[in-house]
Amino acid sequence: HEKVLTLTLALHVVVVVVCGNEMDLLLAAPDYCPPSAAFFGMIGCSAALVFANLGAAYGTAKSGVGIAACGVMKPEAIMKSIIPVVMAGILGIYGLIIAVIIGTKITGPTTYSSFQGYAHLAAGLAVGLSGL
Repeated sequence: HEKVLTLTLALHVVVVVVCGNEMDLLLAAPDYCPPSAAFFGMIGCSAALVFANLGAAYGTAKSGVGIAACGVMKPEAIMKSIIPVVMAGILGIYGLIIAVIIGTKITGPTTYSSFQGYAHLAAGLAVGLSGL
């Protein structure tokens, strides 16, 4: 049990040192912070923004049809019909917020690990597809 803990701590120190500003150690083990990690992070950032806003646009279009039908059948209830449009717009704002958070976390290639890239991809896809 102690050997596993020591090995885990040693790997953690190596990852921190490798992903730091030490270029010599980064060249020795490029698997921890590959340049492709930022690609996956940016895809997650754009997925959150694009899919959430596609969902917001679809929700706005569907609720706009409902507002038009409500205006014909019951004109006094038009103001209550605007609530779904606002709620659909909030979905797009959620995607924008997550995209900004992910975008600010993406740093240079020497400090951005594969784990962070894949985590940001998963987060962006989760938010974007739930907004869709």
